[in-house]
Amino acid sequence: MVLTIYYTSVSGSREVKQQQHAIFQYLDSMKIKYNLIDIATSNDLKEEMYRKTGKTEIMPPQIFNGDIYCGDYSMFFEAVEDMKVKEFFQLK
Repeated sequence: MVLTIYYTSVSGSREVKQQQHAIFQYLDSMKIKYNLIDIATSNDLKEEMYRKTGKTEIMPPQIFNGDIYCGDYSMFFEAVEDMKVKEFFQLK
């Protein structure tokens, strides 16, 4: 399966931009394929992200493997620190 990352191309938050970049950079370095969904292009996509995560008080990036919710940046960062990225992304 290909990973899907809900992100935003329009953010006033430096932190969000850095978090998104860190995830993209990691995936690119590991040659892991992913699709990007820019929630800034449509409110429907933002609502889709909320619906799929089951949360409304979240910020991008949000990561999925197919329909399986992997987590957000803090969960990704923790997986990297614990060397459990493969498990986090639910890759086989």
